[in-house]
Amino acid sequence: MTTQERIERSTTSIFKAVFPNTTNHYDTLFGGTAMQLMDETAFITATRFSRERMVTVSSERIDFSKPIPAGTIVELVGKVEKIGTTSLTVRVEIFVEQMYSEDRIRAVSGAFTFVAIDEDKNPMKILK
Repeated sequence: MTTQERIERSTTSIFKAVFPNTTNHYDTLFGGTAMQLMDETAFITATRFSRERMVTVSSERIDFSKPIPAGTIVELVGKVEKIGTTSLTVRVEIFVEQMYSEDRIRAVSGAFTFVAIDEDKNPMKILK
């Protein structure tokens, strides 16, 4: 399988409903919750790409460009963006959909870097 095919096969989409228990005092998705969901999506994407043990080592510039109101549906999309020897970077975008219309916008975007580790927690090559 080519690297491009692996990237395409590992692209991950997760859908969630935004309920009031995940929102802040402005009735929008709490930023920390959004970041947790993004890291989880990125982890799944990285693992699906590498099929190795992966750990988050950094997150890069998470842009909250639109608020995510309670009562909406979000789709988190993770895609491998960069591949190194022992690390890879996954871009995650959150799209917001209104429940009762076709409206859809990108609300949040960020990148997460992961390192593949062996049983002793030492970095290891992703592509062999």
